[in-house]
Amino acid sequence: MNVNLGIWDKLMRAVLLLLSLVLSLATLLAVYFWYAPVVQENARLRKENLTLDEKIAAEQQTARQLKAAVDSVQNDPRTVERLARERLGYAKTNETVIRFETPMKN
Repeated sequence: MNVNLGIWDKLMRAVLLLLSLVLSLATLLAVYFWYAPVVQENARLRKENLTLDEKIAAEQQTARQLKAAVDSVQNDPRTVERLARERLGYAKTNETVIRFETPMKN
């Protein structure tokens, strides 16, 4: 038996379609607002990670330079002697040390 409900059948289908669209949109918005803070936190942490990686690279470069300086001092006694003379003002026996002061600016 085929019953013709007329306009009410078409209206019911339109209402159900709109309701399903609204529910889909509400679901998408809920997911967006649920995960938006997580995505923002992830972006912030990635930026912080890049900053820390740059600092680590700079510190590793400084460590390499310091290690090279230590190695040069440990491997060459003349370097130790030169540094002691320059920085500490040491001199050998019967040796005269002359120091020049920088002129004062007026």
